[in-house]
Amino acid sequence: MKKRGEYLFIEKNGDDFTISMTPELQDDIGTVGFVEYADADTDTLEVGDTILNLEASKTVLELASPLAGKVVERNEALISEPTLLNSAKPEENWVIKLTDVDEDAFNKLEGVTRYIS
Repeated sequence: MKKRGEYLFIEKNGDDFTISMTPELQDDIGTVGFVEYADADTDTLEVGDTILNLEASKTVLELASPLAGKVVERNEALISEPTLLNSAKPEENWVIKLTDVDEDAFNKLEGVTRYIS
């Protein structure tokens, strides 16, 4: 199941919630040239916490988490290849994976009726 929040996609797979940018956000920011995880040592996020900072051709941006949860994985490949965030491939452009997410909070996010994969 896929939802939207804070211009991000949140996809639930079992107990994991994968967060990635929507195609609209990818288009709005332009080509990503720099990525830095806000706090790589933190293993939990609250709603509104900064996931990562990025610099792109059109903007500098902090991506905020639409959900609270425990960080299980970060897409470390983004640090050396930030343009992966511009990829249309979900296996490349994901940002972070969470677990221990409040199911009610996820269900309250906007549903995705169509998306480009």
